[in-house]
Amino acid sequence: MKKLNIIMSLMLALVLALTGCVSSTNNNGNTSSENNSGSGEEANKEKESGEVNVYTSRHYEADQELYKMFEEETGIKVNVVEGKGEELMERLSIEGEATEADVYITADAGNLYQAKDRELFQAVESEVLEKNIPEKLRDKDNQWFGLTKRARIIAYAKDRVKPEELSTYEALTESEWQDRVVVRGSDNMYNISLVASFIDVMGEDKAKEWAQGIVNNMARDPQGGDRDQAKAVVAGEADVAIMNTYYLGVMLNSDDPEEVKVAENVGVFFPNQDTTGTHVNISGAAVTKHAKNKDNAVKFIEFLSDEKAQGKFAEANYEYPANPNVEPSELLKSWGEFKEQDVNLTVYGENQQAAIKIFNEVGWK
Repeated sequence: MKKLNIIMSLMLALVLALTGCVSSTNNNGNTSSENNSGSGEEANKEKESGEVNVYTSRHYEADQELYKMFEEETGIKVNVVEGKGEELMERLSIEGEATEADVYITADAGNLYQAKDRELFQAVESEVLEKNIPEKLRDKDNQWFGLTKRARIIAYAKDRVKPEELSTYEALTESEWQDRVVVRGSDNMYNISLVASFIDVMGEDKAKEWAQGIVNNMARDPQGGDRDQAKAVVAGEADVAIMNTYYLGVMLNSDDPEEVKVAENVGVFFPNQDTTGTHVNISGAAVTKHAKNKDNAVKFIEFLSDEKAQGKFAEANYEYPANPNVEPSELLKSWGEFKEQDVNLTVYGENQQAAIKIFNEVGWK
């Protein structure tokens, strides 16, 4: 009898357990369904509220429009901190692992090289970027990628200089150009990268000879930015200036009629077309070393490299697209096609210290 009671108790427990299991399964099924639904909603919500944090030294309306386009296409919110490239680089360094920045954008491959050298970036494996951005416009270790290009040309006074008188950067060191050349100072990264490229294409000794020749032919001590060089030419202080095409585009479309007038009175000449090609620099982007949203950061840079975004850069900001499948704007086309220096822009950083040494030795202020 005792055994029977034990057996009955066991059977009753088993029935209750099975009933509980069925109930639990049903409840869990509902709960699981609810949880799955909730997880889906949470996942979607997380996707919708995903973000990418960008530190950028660029401050253009075209860039803001591109950020909005990216948000609309991906649902990823773009948070932007603007500032000077050097300041943002220093901020990244100080913040270290605590930084919120996922992407760093700045002008000049020399600046990007410095940030990489300070271990502020990480390598990115992206077939999209490798397809869209030519090898020479990206870091050898895929830590930064060019987005736009700017050519460093010879701007000349249309009323005093004929294009046939111009040929190469080197020719500007000849005696006929004495007291006729203006250019920015030696602390300007555009000039540092220019000489760094010369070190690569002509050797350090020849690069030093060039820098010395330019110093000898300067119409005045270096001062101001690229636009100031164009103004000096039109004002008659000099006949030619070494400057970036981008700034002429800005001046031609300026709200200041005086700037427009200056830009209309200087011509654009692409030097070294029969030799090494015209020097080109970039604005570029990188994923930061401590990016919290790495996937979003890569998607963001990929988006900026595609044809639609590159077309926006080209049309709105007087820059040459880095993506070779995208044509320049009508303004840039009006200046003509040109041959570029055939160098990987990484050398702008690798030869940076040698270029600075040359400036110091030749007295380029």
